[in-house]
Amino acid sequence: MILDNRGLEPPNPMMRTLKAVEKLEKGQSLKIINDRRPMFLYEQLDELGYKYMTEPNDDGSFTIEITK
Repeated sequence: MILDNRGLEPPNPMMRTLKAVEKLEKGQSLKIINDRRPMFLYEQLDELGYKYMTEPNDDGSFTIEITK
């Protein structure tokens, strides 16, 4: 599943992402696309025990793959 958060003002991207990752089963992944690197989201994901990888995109956005 891909969640495109581009064009949204903070904290909407983080709130949408956290709501979506709650629905993941163990081992499932979610890809999100954000306009900026989601530094505050990383803190939340660390606390919740999720793994994530961040890739910069050519247009300046970031794709983050989050795995439960």
